[in-house]
Amino acid sequence: MILNGTPTLEQYETFLVTVVDSVAHVRLNRPKKANALNATAWQEMWQIFTALDAEPSVRAIILSGEGKNFCSGIDLGMLMTLRPGGPEECQTRHRERIRKFILDLQAPINAIQNCRKPVLAAIQNACVGGAVDVTSACDMRYATKDAFFSIAEVDMGLVADLGTMQRLPKLIPDGVARELAYTGRRMYAEEAYAVGLVNKVYDDYETMMTAVTEIARVIASKSPVVIRGTKHILNHSRDHSIADGLAYMATWNAGMILSNDLNEAFMAKMQNRQPTFPD
Repeated sequence: MILNGTPTLEQYETFLVTVVDSVAHVRLNRPKKANALNATAWQEMWQIFTALDAEPSVRAIILSGEGKNFCSGIDLGMLMTLRPGGPEECQTRHRERIRKFILDLQAPINAIQNCRKPVLAAIQNACVGGAVDVTSACDMRYATKDAFFSIAEVDMGLVADLGTMQRLPKLIPDGVARELAYTGRRMYAEEAYAVGLVNKVYDDYETMMTAVTEIARVIASKSPVVIRGTKHILNHSRDHSIADGLAYMATWNAGMILSNDLNEAFMAKMQNRQPTFPD
């Protein structure tokens, strides 16, 4: 990892991570494998987002992929490890091992959603299978015009099990999510924008990255305690009724509203200047 241009001890085999101006850029770095997520990548994804959640100097995160594709999903070699050990293996123990395997793969994606800092996914070309699980857990998604999304598990004899079934219907119309899950067809960027899956479509990768970086910098300029609280409240409200969300909101702000950042925001307005907030 590199914090504000200074290398630190953390080195990753399948990701590149830099932090500049309080914005972390996490890049999938297996371009020759279309950024397929192997066992190391799943472990490192959890480590990275857990670390960035705890790092005070990080206020926003961009997730992207090196090379031609964003991510082609899970490395198929990992699925071979699920084969039974032999006729002597207890079936209950084997199925217990499969369940733990799935939960272990869900954990890094949950770490993206649970990270207190907003995560902006920048997607080019392929976003397939497990990559849809990953991007569904991000706060916002941006895409190049050649980007496409595919719930490819249906063509592999699998039910997508890492979060797409749970998160996607809350991002796009239920019927559209079901069609994608049942058919495995490609949803290209313009359609993804039309149904609300992506925030904006760009002509090329460079234009997208410039725009997404600017959005992340704007987020990073805001009060970090307010941004973290806003993400928490949005996630809570999504999963609860309006009445429950409002009651929780009142309790949240009863404990959190009287911050120094509130005073700084008011003073900056009165003095016609940009506010500055500590990490």
